[in-house]
Amino acid sequence: MKPNLLSLKAVRATDKADVFVATLDFELLDPQTGELIETVTDAEYGVVPEDTFGLSPQVVLAVAEWIAQGRYITPYSSPTSEELRAMMPSLSARELRLGLIANGIALASVQEAVDAITDLAEREKAQVEWEYAGSFERTHALIAQIADYLALTPEQVDAMWLASAS
Repeated sequence: MKPNLLSLKAVRATDKADVFVATLDFELLDPQTGELIETVTDAEYGVVPEDTFGLSPQVVLAVAEWIAQGRYITPYSSPTSEELRAMMPSLSARELRLGLIANGIALASVQEAVDAITDLAEREKAQVEWEYAGSFERTHALIAQIADYLALTPEQVDAMWLASAS
């Protein structure tokens, strides 16, 4: 497939100098016939000056022109704690439980946290999640409920989560 840049819509700075994220539209063409295969709109594309593969040379040139014209570049902003948590890897039930044990947290105390949920329907849902979920996301509400019950800060949970994932 041969990519063809259609339009550059926005440029956003990153935490690295000369590296940007471009919002753009492009099309993929059949290299033999030139026929349109697919049009992609509002794609976010990482722009690294040295990249010479695929669509990159066209995007690097378009971003350089964007900058030369003095057009607006959205400044970089560090991800929030919640955004970082949303990017954390899933943990298998095994990884989660072994991580709790490695941090001195008895599995029985997690069961106590589930049992302490006052709403019967919510408690039963939490019980199903705890017993049967194959994996857990860092941002799942049950993780926050258990952490609150165990008096763990979000930062403590983050550290345990990342240690359990490795």
